[in-house]
Amino acid sequence: MRSNYLFTSESVAEGHPDKVCDRISDEIVDLVYREAVKSKVDPWSVRIACETLATTNRVVIAGEVRLPPSLLKKDKDGNDVINPSKFKSAARKAIRDIGYEQDGFHWKTAKIDVLLHSQSADIAQGVDNAADRQGDEGAGDQGIMFGYACRETAELMPAPLYYSHRILQLLAEARKKGVGDAGKLGPDAKSQVTVRYVDGKPADVASIVLSTQHLDESWDSKKVREVVEPYIREALHDIAIADDCVWYINPTGKFVIGGPDGDAGLTGRKIIVDTYGGAAPHGGGAFSGKDTTKVDRSAAYAARYLAKNVVAAGLADRCTIQISYAIGVAQPLSIYVDLHGTGKVSEDEVEAAIRKAMDLSPSGIRRHLDLNKPIYAKTSAYGHFGRKAGRDGSFSWERLDLVKALKEALKN
Repeated sequence: MRSNYLFTSESVAEGHPDKVCDRISDEIVDLVYREAVKSKVDPWSVRIACETLATTNRVVIAGEVRLPPSLLKKDKDGNDVINPSKFKSAARKAIRDIGYEQDGFHWKTAKIDVLLHSQSADIAQGVDNAADRQGDEGAGDQGIMFGYACRETAELMPAPLYYSHRILQLLAEARKKGVGDAGKLGPDAKSQVTVRYVDGKPADVASIVLSTQHLDESWDSKKVREVVEPYIREALHDIAIADDCVWYINPTGKFVIGGPDGDAGLTGRKIIVDTYGGAAPHGGGAFSGKDTTKVDRSAAYAARYLAKNVVAAGLADRCTIQISYAIGVAQPLSIYVDLHGTGKVSEDEVEAAIRKAMDLSPSGIRRHLDLNKPIYAKTSAYGHFGRKAGRDGSFSWERLDLVKALKEALKN
């Protein structure tokens, strides 16, 4: 590994067009889980893969779903069909919470199309029929998933991404509370932080980029910097800002037209922002809009959980884990661990300990992390990792409760 270098990661705010779509897709996932409970339908049977497109005053929700009765209605022939009303309501509430009330994209006036359909029987059999054969549900698809953890921050996340997220979180909080001029910022924003590493550790911030929407058309880049700089410095309070740090705040000037009115958005286009900011590999699958039979989501959460606990257990300072699956097959095809030369034990030993400490079948992951819950809307912005585990079961993959089991597995 190099010892001295610069590394950059970016984040995007909840009002970024792609993040609006991620939020709506995950609100739909939460809606289906909630309605399943209300309808006394087993949440283990929930199936949802929801994609969203947003553009000027238009939202399209598409995908496949296995719906509880409360989300259905009868057509003129007496057949069960999807009732779009609750899906539209969930989308409008998400847009309103994000803060869009502009002419080109308004929570109240945007046209919303719901084009969901029943889940393909061919896809369903990969999960359901596998359970009949194996006694455990199969993976909802093939794929490779990665998890990562390092000692660069208290949350065991890469520093450039952590600080990029933090800047936008603080600005969003101030905007929604209407704090001073920050209340005149818009929902759409992007951040980028470059960290200088010395001897392999974060030393200071070498450059900061922020582009944020603002509602006052008279503002220029200088005015925007006056408003946002205190929040940026607060976000970076535990890392030095270099004396020669280069700041680019709204470098193109005015940024009034934002969100889906300024650029179309799609679910799943910010997967590097969602994960590790480019500091670790990504298997390619998006998370938002998917129930947790889809290993794109559940196994990526499990891989992060395992990598974080490996580092927290003192087995390494840095850990990458890859897990692979085949559709309809319960157990992973492979588990690969890379400790990047920082391991206190061998990678082979950690791989063996992981298999002993956790059942990595899709149903084993769902049980262990308690994933069959409406906890996903809050994951849709500012990263799926490095967040605090919630009392409602959200971000359960950030817990450090596997440390003891990993250490015990290494002894045996």
